[in-house]
Amino acid sequence: MGETLASQKMAKIDLINSLEKISSEIPDRILKLEGFILKENQKEQLEVIIFRGFSSSTTHPIEIDSEKKVITLSHIITNFKLYKAPLTETEENFIRENQNSVFFLNQQNWI
Repeated sequence: MGETLASQKMAKIDLINSLEKISSEIPDRILKLEGFILKENQKEQLEVIIFRGFSSSTTHPIEIDSEKKVITLSHIITNFKLYKAPLTETEENFIRENQNSVFFLNQQNWI
């Protein structure tokens, strides 16, 4: 899947920190980011969960200091999935999915 213009610009803005701020204002939403880390000319799967203003990665170590970028390695986020918290075993919690990195920067898209 090719990179979008928005994902190429991701390095210029701190997308994850911006999404964390929105997440802190909407505590009943979970945003799952999927993509990859570029490491030694190879792609490694990346998954980050954002909930109540905090990020956690299921695949790589991340920075917990809010003054720093969450992921310091070169990375591209390719997909975003929004869920209603708390998660259950059914898919009823799934709200929407988008591949545009700026879509969820609009707080209205979290509702």
